[in-house]
Amino acid sequence: MNGEQLGIVPISEALKIADDRSLDLVEVAPNVVPPVCKILDFGKYRYSLSKKQTQKKAMGVKEIKIRPQITEHDLSLKVKNIRRFLDEGNKAKVTMYFKGREVIRPELGMKVFEKMKQLLTGKFNIEQAPKLEGNHITMVVTPK
Repeated sequence: MNGEQLGIVPISEALKIADDRSLDLVEVAPNVVPPVCKILDFGKYRYSLSKKQTQKKAMGVKEIKIRPQITEHDLSLKVKNIRRFLDEGNKAKVTMYFKGREVIRPELGMKVFEKMKQLLTGKFNIEQAPKLEGNHITMVVTPK
């Protein structure tokens, strides 16, 4: 019952042991000779597998779009949304788009990202630093 191996046991005896312990006999590796089985609570096992699946799906990427001329209030609102996304366990991708001639002054956009980093102090990691890619700058923030 403590995870020890019982060795090669006939099926009828394995079923009896599982029944005595109110557990299930589950075939883990059917393609080997002899087949490998485990005695466990199959309902709990299925539940733990489904929990692992939902935890993997839960980690999503939420995107926030900003502009270089964003006001203080709007920036603080965007930071508040980023914090909410991170607290929910999601990554946050911040994208700044430049229109027309704005792209010739990317340093203005980098200043906005620096201000955003100062407002985002806490339990967060910057996975991808702000990087200019064509007519936009992207940064990815993840929860610690």
